[in-house]
Amino acid sequence: MAGSIYGTVFRITTWGESHGKALGVVIDGCPAGLELEEGDIQLYLDRRKPGVTRIATPRKEADAVEIMSGVFEGRTTGTPISLMVRNTSQISGDYSEIASCYRPGHADYTFDRKYGFRDYRGGGRSSGRETVGRVAAGAIACKILKKLGVTVCAYTRSIGPVEADLSEFDRQAILETPTAMPDRKADAAAVAYLESVRRDTDSVGGCMECLVEGIPSGIGDPVFEKLDANLAKAIMSIGAVKAVEIGDGHEVSERRGSENNDGFRMEEEKTVKASNHAGGILGGISDGDSIVVRAYVKPTPSIFRTQQTVSGSGENVEINIKGRHDPVIVPRAVVVMECMTALTVLDSMMLNLSARMTYLTSFYGSESK
Repeated sequence: MAGSIYGTVFRITTWGESHGKALGVVIDGCPAGLELEEGDIQLYLDRRKPGVTRIATPRKEADAVEIMSGVFEGRTTGTPISLMVRNTSQISGDYSEIASCYRPGHADYTFDRKYGFRDYRGGGRSSGRETVGRVAAGAIACKILKKLGVTVCAYTRSIGPVEADLSEFDRQAILETPTAMPDRKADAAAVAYLESVRRDTDSVGGCMECLVEGIPSGIGDPVFEKLDANLAKAIMSIGAVKAVEIGDGHEVSERRGSENNDGFRMEEEKTVKASNHAGGILGGISDGDSIVVRAYVKPTPSIFRTQQTVSGSGENVEINIKGRHDPVIVPRAVVVMECMTALTVLDSMMLNLSARMTYLTSFYGSESK
């Protein structure tokens, strides 16, 4: 199966299925000497694990990470890091009735058409649970970026019609509210809205946003490896994401150039911008301003309503989905977006070390010895 490897220098390979024995990730390219323990990774996994809030699936998983290789005496060794999270709460019987038909909105049909076989227990590799490996690897990427002065912060921008007021931005609220919103009032309104959606046996979508602050200018490559293009690919690879925007996104199509251009000026011998409509990226390369990425997530496809579908043998049938499902995907996907952004930015920064001769000579040149 192709498509489970991401990155060029800081490269990850995720593995495992929703209802298999375990899931995990192998990380290649992590520098030696990074202080690392399981608790550093667990902080991020706890943000995406199920069964924590009343607006999430009741599936109970500890999502306890185990470092299997690549760390010795609390530091990375420079060899591949293998991380594993065991599945402990599979109820595969919930999916037995849909083994012979395709769930609307899921990848059942397309996966079957591609491979001629599928793991119907929770979606297998198509399950949102696959993101465990991404988050575990992203936690390490975030730790490295912090040492470089770069921070990555994702949050819920909106759920259904309820939108966070960013003038009330509270970073701690992202970690404390069940919706992962940075606005506690909007969080309360969103929770009330989700309760009404749940009573209607339905689901809802929303919007996530991610800020990358402290990234220097000059990161990313033109043409096919543009930073914004790679961010879009990384975030679009998250299940249920249907659209990605950088900066002001689709709003720029309604403006004139005089309204949309970000003017430059000097401040204390540093080049800065008067505005940030571009979202921190020009020509596929970071411009030194904060990178702003937005992702739009579809409603959870598993809803407790009778739906029309077809069986594997080509018969029209009705389906009633059982199991444990989130009424909204967004709050638990926020940390996935944060980690995929971190993985992309770190990989781009590591690649950038080959961009200039001065970068090489400052490290390998005679004066550095």
